Amino acid sequence: MSNIMRIPKISRVVLSAGAVDKDLEKAKKLIETISEKKAQITLSGPRARIPAFGVKPKMELGTNVTLRNQEAIEMLRKLLGAIDNRLKVKQIDKNNFSFGIPEYINIPGVKYMRDIGIRGFNVTVVFERPGIRVKKRKMKKGTIPKKQHVSPEEIIEYMKETFNTEVVE
Repeated sequence: MSNIMRIPKISRVVLSAGAVDKDLEKAKKLIETISEKKAQITLSGPRARIPAFGVKPKMELGTNVTLRNQEAIEMLRKLLGAIDNRLKVKQIDKNNFSFGIPEYINIPGVKYMRDIGIRGFNVTVVFERPGIRVKKRKMKKGTIPKKQHVSPEEIIEYMKETFNTEVVE
């Protein structure tokens, strides 16, 4: 590509796990152990109430941690090893892709932890192009055109070139 403003880049990698009560503490410890960062607790909304699932307002429902810059890329390399460096087309969307890791012991170099047990978590990778700040800044916010979004085809191409990832149907 000749235009550097069209080159997509990884904005952030988010590791998340949903859980409640005792499982929430285990999930938080798992996310913190893998990312080596402090995880934050995710709450339900102030008016969220779903009796069928037992969800109450401001209830603790999960945990997540966001990684950026070089540490996000290094973590993604490590986590792609857990899924054999393969993504499915249906996991890729506009501006991002997500995949789940069913058991953390699949990650290369991570050993079983007795106090956590066998757990899984989700990984979301968000892409953006230079110039997205126009939409996010506080003053003089602007809109960005559809061509500014990173398409699934561009994400597939980026992952093949950068991480040597295989994309299957």
